[in-house]
Amino acid sequence: MTPEERGLVMGLVFVPGRGRTRTLDEVLAHFGESDGGALALRLLRDAMERRDADDVAMALILHAAAGASGEEFLEPLIELSRADWHTRHEDVVRMLSKLRSPKAVPALGEAARWVPEYLDWDENRALAVKAIWALGAISGPEAREALEGLRDAENEIIRENAVKQLKRRGEL
Repeated sequence: MTPEERGLVMGLVFVPGRGRTRTLDEVLAHFGESDGGALALRLLRDAMERRDADDVAMALILHAAAGASGEEFLEPLIELSRADWHTRHEDVVRMLSKLRSPKAVPALGEAARWVPEYLDWDENRALAVKAIWALGAISGPEAREALEGLRDAENEIIRENAVKQLKRRGEL
């Protein structure tokens, strides 16, 4: 993306006291697209191919602004959840949580255990907590088994959240 295109997408972000400076229709028109979800997916795949962390962030902003969802985002999001070249892991886990797919369970389990270097300072383990709650939202034995595995983690925050989710699901 060009700096101008990044500026257009950033205009979709709500800023308190200012609101948004761009509409989704303006951004779509610039890119010659009519479907925000399709554009977000195209930009996300392009950013991933180039390993461009800034453009991943722009694609995720566009995804949210367009209210996009869908199975077509699942595989790219799973891949991004494991990639160490960007800093949007919490956003990716949040998006995987919304999809509630059993296919995301292994990636969410990994995200609950992994501490990316840029999050080393976070003693509250926000990424892990988001991943555990995402696992809790997914029905089925795969998610239950992942939560049970996290119940024995060394980290107290991980253990406590895994237990909370198992109890919430009625599985403990």
